[in-house]
Amino acid sequence: MNINEMIAKVKAHPDYSKVGMTLIHNGVVREATREGRGVTDLEIIVDHTILDNIIKETKKRKGIVEVLVWIAEGQTLLVGDDIMYLVIAGDIRENVQDALRDALDKIKTTATKKKQSYK
Repeated sequence: MNINEMIAKVKAHPDYSKVGMTLIHNGVVREATREGRGVTDLEIIVDHTILDNIIKETKKRKGIVEVLVWIAEGQTLLVGDDIMYLVIAGDIRENVQDALRDALDKIKTTATKKKQSYK
């Protein structure tokens, strides 16, 4: 899936007329870890049960119309490659921003794991 397909899916949602904002997170492989260690590649492992629950819970939040997630699972990703797209559409800025931040944090801390190779 690509980001344009995800946006088109949001716009095709039956409640799209309620949307006032769509936020997109595009996670990308960095050249170094937070600690400064050089990265050559990484692989993402996804717990789909946890991910599905995060999506369901996020969709229940006030003002949220749609939540879409794509993760490059099962691939060897190189520096600069896309890791994840998270698209959240909803009514007003505050609701959408909070939902994106919370969903992203939960996905990264509970639903995914990284296997990295280092320089």
